[in-house]
Amino acid sequence: MRNLSGIKLIIVVAAIAVALVLSFNTLKDNLNLGLDLQGGTEVILQGINDDGSAVTDQDMEKLVTVMRERVDAFGVSEPIIQREGSDRLIIQLAGVDDPDKAIEQLGRTAKLEFRGPDGTVILTGADLEEATYQYNASEPTNQQHQIALEFTSEGTKKFYEATAKYLGQIISIYLDDKEISSPTVNSVIPDGEAIISGGYTTADEAAADAQIINGGALPVNVEILSKSIVGPTLGQDSLSSSMKASIIGLIILAFWLIALYRMPGVWGCVSLVVYGLILMWVLNLINATLTLTSIAGFILSIGVAIDANIIIYERIKEEMYTGKSVKASIEAGFKRAFWTIFDSNLTTLIAAIVLYYFGSGTIKGFALTLSIGLIASMFTAITFTRFMLRNMADVDCFRDKKFYGVTEEGN
Repeated sequence: MRNLSGIKLIIVVAAIAVALVLSFNTLKDNLNLGLDLQGGTEVILQGINDDGSAVTDQDMEKLVTVMRERVDAFGVSEPIIQREGSDRLIIQLAGVDDPDKAIEQLGRTAKLEFRGPDGTVILTGADLEEATYQYNASEPTNQQHQIALEFTSEGTKKFYEATAKYLGQIISIYLDDKEISSPTVNSVIPDGEAIISGGYTTADEAAADAQIINGGALPVNVEILSKSIVGPTLGQDSLSSSMKASIIGLIILAFWLIALYRMPGVWGCVSLVVYGLILMWVLNLINATLTLTSIAGFILSIGVAIDANIIIYERIKEEMYTGKSVKASIEAGFKRAFWTIFDSNLTTLIAAIVLYYFGSGTIKGFALTLSIGLIASMFTAITFTRFMLRNMADVDCFRDKKFYGVTEEGN
């Protein structure tokens, strides 16, 4: 049994070492960095009404919603879209280094219209349910990239009536007053579906228009106040320096834990490595974006994880001072520490959830990282650390209380 416990410890440590190496090589290429760490594009827009009237708060909220739909076309993780004043929007896109492309996508009116041969507007984007890109290899080369349209129930009725009226004639499709397709109506269409084909040379062009159409038309016109390429706040050199400083700080902390708690301090350091691996893998799994504020949440959660281990080790030492055996002290120490750790983490977790729910942009990133870190710290402290200390107590050479920072019983 005692030999088996020692083998378990060796296997776990070896597995953690392997996981650490593999994780470093995988995560360094897959983690998303925010605007402040990798740079990108910042665009400032101002809402304007055609009649010169003031832009309403409702218009600006709708504008934010439409812009979020359009930003999805860039494939940017955790974009920042925030209002400034009563009629301005600040949009920050990490990793997008072409402001002109961003403006072309964001500033389009997205006014979709179906017009008969006499110029009458038959349907608009308001009659549309969904637009999706599709590829049809059976069509001629210039018509293979298509946008499939599905109308609302009211739009379906209008389209049915229009195709019946203009049977054998052309119905033109316009996007932002630009003709993108002019098909001839060969039959009456009752199912509320239509295809935009022709004019698209690449899948990206058609997919971008589908995204624009799905987002809907802008509730107000927008004026581009500024566009710029934003360099990373830290940059690679500063980020590397920050990482070095963090490593030095953790090394000092490790020496302190080991000096004060001996072998439990060693397992505390190992548990911090496990905690870090869990946190980074979860962030990678949910495709989270690493920003300065999320790093702050990460650092804060490290402090919480260390605090949990210290509470456990202090409780264990207190039990040993009462004369209990090493194994009995470990069990009693964990039981006494559990609710203290649970209550402390729960109150912090509630605060983080509130921040995430009511916050926006990078505040959500901070709250998300902190929440995941709190859960991960609870897991490592209550399960991993307990497992390691239990098995260590079964090994003969670690049953002396001096290995736990206790030199005198009863003091």
